[in-house]
Amino acid sequence: MSRYPEIDIENIKPVSIKTRKNKVNVEEFAGTCKVGASFRDFWYSLPNILAGEQLREFIGHVVEGHRKKKPLIWMMGAHVIKCGLSPIVVDLMARGIVSAVSLNGAGPIHDTELAYWGQTSENVAANLQDGTFGMSKETADKINGTIAAAADQKLGYGEALGKKIFEEKPPYWELSVLANGYRLGIPVTVHVGIGTDIVHQHPNADGAAIGEMSLRDFRILGNVIAQLGHGGVVILAGSAVILPEVFLKALTVSRNMGYDVREFYTANFDMIRHYRPWENVVHRPTLDAGKGYQFIGHHEIMLPLLAAAIFEELG
Repeated sequence: MSRYPEIDIENIKPVSIKTRKNKVNVEEFAGTCKVGASFRDFWYSLPNILAGEQLREFIGHVVEGHRKKKPLIWMMGAHVIKCGLSPIVVDLMARGIVSAVSLNGAGPIHDTELAYWGQTSENVAANLQDGTFGMSKETADKINGTIAAAADQKLGYGEALGKKIFEEKPPYWELSVLANGYRLGIPVTVHVGIGTDIVHQHPNADGAAIGEMSLRDFRILGNVIAQLGHGGVVILAGSAVILPEVFLKALTVSRNMGYDVREFYTANFDMIRHYRPWENVVHRPTLDAGKGYQFIGHHEIMLPLLAAAIFEELG
């Protein structure tokens, strides 16, 4: 027999499972899909638990914001474009669901290469060995040349490139987020960190023009963010550093100037969890009102699912 005393549990007070607080109910379980099921069947078959519940809730905010004519800002890293998802983004823009797009400096590179030459995403590991990584003459000439030529026109970085691609209409321009932004009158802003992009390696890179036009895009984005309050939505897809920082600064500028940018909704879609997207987009901006969400998964699966769910709920 143990020399230590045991608690006497003879007088515990059992409770009924029917009255205790439970987090899972069979009514929230997943349904099953038969062969030939529609997307609607699939969408409503998802379990109403954890991420399934949160995704439905977030889509509800997107739909409500759209009906209230509030902005939906789509911020994305270049990987989204490299995954072949430009048609999804362009479709959301064309349907009037996305009202502004923000890219980091790599986004226009892949967008431009795809529009003109139908291919992108060089083999960095192989090309780095002989010093040819990032040395594409056509890419640098097209992007750097466009930015330098447009510097005196008081355009934003994204607007200048979008205008160029739309006017020249290269073979795959219809896949270009930049060109379609210009065509539709939707701002596509570009936020550059000098030295982070391959076009900065070339002698025709004009630092003054790049800086001035990217700064103008920061202010264009700030003007859209100022309208987010009371129902707007921000989606961040695949940018772990630059765009979360840009968003936080543009948000505080808007609030500092007296705009009521509160009670809006944010979501981060990425393949892994990062500090800045969580803190600067999901958590901090919605602390006092609104709500932030985080969904982890591959872009090439999650973003088409997101778009299809939005279309389904909008009818």
